[in-house]
Amino acid sequence: MAISTSSKPNMAIGKFCLVMALVCLVPQMSHQAAFLERDYDSDYYTAGVVEFRPSVLSQKDNVDSYVEIIGSTDASEAEIIVFPEATLNGQTTATFVPPPEELIAPCLTDPNATYYEEFFVALSCAARNASKYVVVNLSEKQLCTDTPEDPRPCSSTGVNQFNTNVVFDREGVVISRYRKIHLYGEPRNSTYLPELSTFTTDFGVTFGHFICFDILFFDPAHQLILEQGITDFVFPTMWFSQLPYLTAVQYQQGWAYAQNVNLLAAGASNPLIGSSGSGIYHGREGTITSVMKTGIGERHIYVAKVPKFKETRQTRKSFRSRRSVDSEAPRVLSSEFRMKQDYIQNYKSEVLPIDENQRESGNLTKDICYDDTFCCHFEVTWQPLDEQSNSSYYYYRLGAYNGWRNEQNVDGNYIRNCGIFSCTGPEIEDCAKLITDNENAQPQVTFTRLVIDVTYPESKEFIFVPNTLLDNLLPLEPSQFEWTQTPTSNGYQHQVHFALAENVEVSNLLTFAVYGNYYNEICTYGAGTREDNIQCGYADEDNEGGTAAHMQSFGAWLIMPLAVILGSIQFKCL
Repeated sequence: MAISTSSKPNMAIGKFCLVMALVCLVPQMSHQAAFLERDYDSDYYTAGVVEFRPSVLSQKDNVDSYVEIIGSTDASEAEIIVFPEATLNGQTTATFVPPPEELIAPCLTDPNATYYEEFFVALSCAARNASKYVVVNLSEKQLCTDTPEDPRPCSSTGVNQFNTNVVFDREGVVISRYRKIHLYGEPRNSTYLPELSTFTTDFGVTFGHFICFDILFFDPAHQLILEQGITDFVFPTMWFSQLPYLTAVQYQQGWAYAQNVNLLAAGASNPLIGSSGSGIYHGREGTITSVMKTGIGERHIYVAKVPKFKETRQTRKSFRSRRSVDSEAPRVLSSEFRMKQDYIQNYKSEVLPIDENQRESGNLTKDICYDDTFCCHFEVTWQPLDEQSNSSYYYYRLGAYNGWRNEQNVDGNYIRNCGIFSCTGPEIEDCAKLITDNENAQPQVTFTRLVIDVTYPESKEFIFVPNTLLDNLLPLEPSQFEWTQTPTSNGYQHQVHFALAENVEVSNLLTFAVYGNYYNEICTYGAGTREDNIQCGYADEDNEGGTAAHMQSFGAWLIMPLAVILGSIQFKCL
């Protein structure tokens, strides 16, 4: 509904009404009683993530389904529910969102939706009625006059529009808001200054949040980990999967592992245009539950107990929850899931000689260098499977890349990747594709040994991600691989070792890689001139007397002692 901006309620009155409503409704205050009974000392909390197929023709259908899911039996145990990106409303029904610091419950302060959009009020009421934290993603509007500090030209309509996460607490109060920083070709505004948004729950967990494409960048997600120590994240996404490294669950799990955090990822579900992928992940322990749908998608909530990270990760209790990843899920074909392709033709790569020796065992040890500064060491051993005549099968290549991701018209990041990836034929143009024929598709070999060793340079901001994918579009779990990341003696490089675990074999492999994301490529050791390296704080190794300071000053950003820096970056970080 189109609402005149002149009908905005007085916020002070709104807060007063909220307080009075709570006071007057004492007999019905089960919400507050529940708040007081929450157990901060519990080893886990219960979360739900929603894989949701949106209706493009009926916003009411989307809203009704959201409300139904929030109040459903399937969601009854969930303390927090996360919905996906861009599955609720569009630009024509963008809503105002109250500033979280004003603690407004639209359900109480604007029950007739005279200022906020009707769907927004309905969701506030749904969170309140179910007594749950609810995270939704929506199209938000804000008057340009509300941000006088922004010098950029405003829209002729006088309104900015954002891709926004909103968090309702158990009372339907808006307690947090995050506006997407890294837009993916979207006709939306970005904030003048990037937002770092968190919220604390009554079950003793503080969450950070970000949206879809943000996960590939330092801000806000990695920044929240380093600067605020956040260990739990909500992640609404409408991810468009891309082979071989950036399918949805593949990267969600790898990112959570690399950062050693809990990630609650809720994905839009429309596989035929390339969008699906939801899951709950517990850091180095891997997947608790995840899904990659095919066909027409679904509307379903996945609920799981999530172990809490305690004050220090070294002393936290071990909590083994049941894994629900289906490793026997069928092979996914190109007709069931539209897959984007990475710019794999830019890699330096070589074909594994499997198709020539598929009746015999084989092994290969190979170094592939993208340039003089970046090389990947591979060790591969395979065994033949039963001979399959007239069958389709995957070829494999070993590849290395050192450069910017060159996807057009979106924010870029600098990557250094080493990978084994599948192809539907022997040429590089055949790579990063799904096979088309399920009836005749048969694996030719099983890999009994996969090893990648690589030396990475130190930098201001980076993350190394174990990156795997099987032909059911799910990754290997941490119990199935080995990963070590060790700084060198001078602190200027990192040795990364990635391998299949002992006694693990894999025949349905699509990807096995180390994904090195250097974000904006700031102060990377050895990447610039000698003067650049000295300015970034690296020792002048050309100085014979060694009189240059070993670590001078990583520019303005280094203000911590060296020992703290080296300790904090060991595991640093659509």
